[in-house]
Amino acid sequence: MVKLDIISDPICPWCYIGKTNLDRALEQIPDHPFTIEWHPFQLNPTMKPEGMDRRAYLEGKFGGKDAAVKAYAPVLQAAEVAGLMIDFAGMKRTPNTIDAHRLIHWAGIEQRQPFVVQRLFEAYFRDARDIGDRDVLLDIADGCEMDAGVIGKLLDSDADIEDMQNRDAHSREMGVSSVPTFIVANQHAVPGSQPTEMWVKVMGEIMQQIEAAK
Repeated sequence: MVKLDIISDPICPWCYIGKTNLDRALEQIPDHPFTIEWHPFQLNPTMKPEGMDRRAYLEGKFGGKDAAVKAYAPVLQAAEVAGLMIDFAGMKRTPNTIDAHRLIHWAGIEQRQPFVVQRLFEAYFRDARDIGDRDVLLDIADGCEMDAGVIGKLLDSDADIEDMQNRDAHSREMGVSSVPTFIVANQHAVPGSQPTEMWVKVMGEIMQQIEAAK
């Protein structure tokens, strides 16, 4: 098997689109060679713990409403091509994602990471839920067959916060400045939301290499 590390933030729309494209490639090749692990990267590492009003955040980030609308036009176009419905109008808050990253980490320990990552994306982009909210995270954990009681106690503690921050910092030190970033076999960094066809080609080449090495 070949390791595919994905550096991502669950409030990054390009990460959602990129995951969707990758998943479709994986569905086309059921015996694909990848072992996948998700890693933390906060788009807004200095965000207040409670998050902030999304309109204020976007207008502050892009310099006004018109600029924010213009910046998100390519996202909406790419999401439509990917067949995704994103409810930007319904989103009220931009969350701090440190707790969402902790949940992804704990899901990895329990072999539930793909399900939790998917549900975080769906909750935020499709359902316009605040994934910085403790109750939302517990609902996602429970829906992915994790023990919500245990997750609640972990969220109420400082467990793994420093680890998430250190892993985020390590990715930046390696040169990662945007997400998603895919790292194939600990060697090849593939930045950005890639089309399904690209992943099908990459997996085909890897499988040929594995077969030739037998």
